[in-house]
Amino acid sequence: MAFLRSVATTTTAIAASAIPAAFAYSSLSSFFSQSPQSPKPPNAAFTFKPNRLGLVKSLATPPSALHMDHKPSSQVRHSVLPELLTEYMVDMKCEGCVNAVKNKLQTINGVKNVEVDLSNQVVKILGSTPVKTMTEALEQTGRKARLIGQGVPEDFLISAVVSEFKGPSIFGVVRLAQVNMELARIEANFSGLSPGKHGWSINEFGDLTRGAASTGKVFDLINEENTKEPLGDLGTLDADEKGEALYTGVKEKLRVADLIGRSVVVYATEDKSEHGIAAAVIARSAGVGENYKRLCTCDGTTIWEASDGNFVTSKV
Repeated sequence: MAFLRSVATTTTAIAASAIPAAFAYSSLSSFFSQSPQSPKPPNAAFTFKPNRLGLVKSLATPPSALHMDHKPSSQVRHSVLPELLTEYMVDMKCEGCVNAVKNKLQTINGVKNVEVDLSNQVVKILGSTPVKTMTEALEQTGRKARLIGQGVPEDFLISAVVSEFKGPSIFGVVRLAQVNMELARIEANFSGLSPGKHGWSINEFGDLTRGAASTGKVFDLINEENTKEPLGDLGTLDADEKGEALYTGVKEKLRVADLIGRSVVVYATEDKSEHGIAAAVIARSAGVGENYKRLCTCDGTTIWEASDGNFVTSKV
């Protein structure tokens, strides 16, 4: 049972044209407009400048189609990731809890603003910090925390998707969030891999009847078939000696609404010459403000009563 809400999907992707263009650059919430401007980090690939239309991407230098960083979370260059709003439900009971959570998060590189709603036990974090780093910081306060939403509020009908690898040997979570109509932010954690480099990709189908073998080819746009690299090629995962791999990056032209019902596949080799060794379906994930549920209607379990085994992130 996962409290990061996923919506049942079909293997047919939702066409990007279903998202009205008006959603692409609509005004953002007051959370963004009231946030202080953070100084531009050196060599940052992206800066965000508020204007009357909201938050607009400005490219300091033209990025490649894929920006990757495989460093441990403590060494990730946060400037690589565009800013998003991330929501957690945190077990807080008093103003002392609120202060402890705020003080901890505000020490993290990449965190721009923190808002806490004690009545709903919700913490909203605006910034470029990877999810893994924020989750670890919240856990270090001694409080339980569950990721419940991510995205750019009010900008997209579908702002985030998730793919969960649940074993039996390979575990992991892949999160993709829409930054604007031409850019998606990607974060992934894996465990159980063999040490070394592994290719990985978004494949055409979410059919797992034969595992990765039934997921089809690497996903690509119809009019991009002659390009050197398919849009769904995510590059390389670099697993350490423990079999763990972390990934943060962005992908141009990728729209998360096109990915629902497809799959993420990890391969045995970097060049994908051998078969895929694990695959997981991509499902819609809760956006910001969409998932304040604290009670599972199927069995009556609260979010805090759920064991860590119900959350894939505890394994990676």
